[in-house]
Amino acid sequence: MIALGTTNPAKIRAVQAVFTTTEIKALSVSSEVSAQPFSDEETVEGAINRARNAKVEANVAIGIGLEGGVVETDRGLLLCNWGALLASDCEPIVAGGLRIPLPEEFVAPLKSGRELGEIIDEYAKKENVRQNEGAIGILTGGYISREQVFTDIVKALIGQYKQLKSCR
Repeated sequence: MIALGTTNPAKIRAVQAVFTTTEIKALSVSSEVSAQPFSDEETVEGAINRARNAKVEANVAIGIGLEGGVVETDRGLLLCNWGALLASDCEPIVAGGLRIPLPEEFVAPLKSGRELGEIIDEYAKKENVRQNEGAIGILTGGYISREQVFTDIVKALIGQYKQLKSCR
């Protein structure tokens, strides 16, 4: 069994797409970071904390955490996504996903403390975008979904894990 530190349906589907024969226990656990992570460092930390908290709560050998955030760059705010895998006696394994710029109109609301999920819902005139196609799905016209981004991250996590023989 693998513990997943979220109950977000898009993230659950991403993990299920990779671990097709393994039971996944999705848990609502704290990321211990801001509701809207605002850097790579904070987003990675949130993913690691979710993986650790899920692993401990479920009392299993492997925990996975997936976290979305934004990062400020010279080109403006970019969407970022990170994942972490924690296994017994191993350092956290991390992987990140693709990035795209966020519309300029998102900057002020994000900097004032609003979450991207709320902003993208208003922008797309939809509800619960974060649980479905995600901001990436809206901003790419459906060419890439949140599930796809997190599926790639989970593949990168398990691929690294399998290469680290000292972790098993």
